[in-house]
Formats: sequence, structure tokens, C-alpha cells
Amino acid sequence: MTSPLVLLDLDGTLMDSAPGITASAAAAYRALDLQVPDDATLRSFVGPPITDSFPAHGVPPERVGDAVAAYRTAYTGGGMFDAAVFDGVPEVLRELRAAGCTLAVATSKPEVFAQPICERFDLTGLVDAVFGAPLDEATSTKADVIERALATLDVPRPGAPGAGPMLMVGDREHDVHGAAVHALDCLGVAWGYAAEGELERAGAVAVVDAVADLAQAVLARL
Repeated sequence: MTSPLVLLDLDGTLMDSAPGITASAAAAYRALDLQVPDDATLRSFVGPPITDSFPAHGVPPERVGDAVAAYRTAYTGGGMFDAAVFDGVPEVLRELRAAGCTLAVATSKPEVFAQPICERFDLTGLVDAVFGAPLDEATSTKADVIERALATLDVPRPGAPGAGPMLMVGDREHDVHGAAVHALDCLGVAWGYAAEGELERAGAVAVVDAVADLAQAVLARL
């Protein structure tokens, strides 16, 4: 029997990445001499591809490339490690592995950043693989990241012969929508960066309120 597969978003699900992401986004606006959005808007940058967030929040289309470049200068200059693993997450990952689950990070963050972040914060040894977007995030969606994860792990798609139980876990609507493309359920988490009601409107099968309850909620859905 194929072991259960759990795909896990990174920012807002496993890690509080907001400090580094929001500071880097603000630095990009300042570099372009544009008005820096308020804190709530900057917080919404956590999760979606940065190439979607800038044009959605006041950066002219012809300047998005400059904004991304300025963001990455700040991000690689230290912002990427201005983050922390949510309390209790390592214990959740160990519990799920002990229950026989295969665990894979599936993030919209470029993989060239996701890999060293997971290594720095000791997550790499707690999961079986880390998948992210290409450096040009505009060419990728969460559905694309999930597709590559399933293909690389050689996992039969839901409904295909030999397919085992699988689940996406994430904190934003794009996690839910990306999973739905592959007929996967998505379990939402309330400690991330979603707006009120966002996960429910997107179609998450449930929303977990506390990290301590995550392992039990995941296993109940597999």
C-alpha cells in the first residue's frame, strides 16, 4: 500500500516568515520611490508569488521586474532568514512520520530559497523532500509545484490505480486552489496569513486552530 502523502506549505504553515518578507517588500517599494503599503497589505505578501503581489498593490506593470529585483536584494541580504518555525511544528512532523506519512514541503517560494531556509531551520531532516517554484515565480502556480512534487515522488494521482491517501496543508487560498487542480483536499491552518474566512471561502475541508491539533487533524483526513 502506498504510504499517505502530506504536502505542506512553508510560509504561514510551518514557519512565521512574515518579518523578513514584509521588510523586504517594504524595501522594494522604497527603492522604487513608491508609497510603502500599510502593514496589513504587506502581510498579505506572505504566501502568494511575489510577482503577483507587487502588481496587485500599486506597482506599475512595467516596474514589477525592478520591484522583484529590489525585493530579492533585501531578501537574500538577510530577510530570508528573518523567520522562525512555529512552536510545535517539529513535533507535528515527527508524529506524522511516525504514523507512516511521507512529508513534502510544497511552497510558492522559489526552491533556491526554500531549500536553504529549511536547512537553516532544521526542517530538512523532518521531511522527505522540499519543492518550490522556479526563480521566475511568474511562470509557476501552487498547482505547478504540487504537480512536480507528485511527479518527482512518483505518486499516483488521486483516483488512479494504486493511489494512496494524500492531503495538502496550507494557510492561504492559493494552497486550496492549487490542491483542487489535482483533486486533493486542503486542510487549512488558522495561525498563518489568511484573511478572515479566506480558507473557508476557497473550499478548505477544515481549518485547524492550533499547531498542537494539526497532526490529529491530518491523520483524520487520510
